[in-house]
Amino acid sequence: QVQLVESGGGLVQPGGTLRLSCVASGTIYRFNAMGWYRQAPGKQRELVAAIMRGGSTNYADSVKGRFTISRDSSKNTVYLQMSSLKPEDTAVYYCKARTPTSYDYWGQGTQVTVSS
Repeated sequence: QVQLVESGGGLVQPGGTLRLSCVASGTIYRFNAMGWYRQAPGKQRELVAAIMRGGSTNYADSVKGRFTISRDSSKNTVYLQMSSLKPEDTAVYYCKARTPTSYDYWGQGTQVTVSS
């Protein structure tokens, strides 16, 4: 059973920074991809950023240039560095891992609130 545990969310002022962490139970290289998604109240869950096993990344247009996804395989951890945060970035952020058989594991989510 795979467990994904997110942390690092919180309340931050507009223009501020946060770093989210997602720790997986076991090596992250068993997954084809890992990603961060977010869901704001009343909205559908959306992809924020993803990193493939080979290291390539992709981002939602709304976060390009502001967010960076990275990983530390020695810690079985994927990060989302968020900067220049905006109120519209407020959401619950979820970590997802996709297996080679296209099965998705999800974390429990961490709240990010951007407000003055």
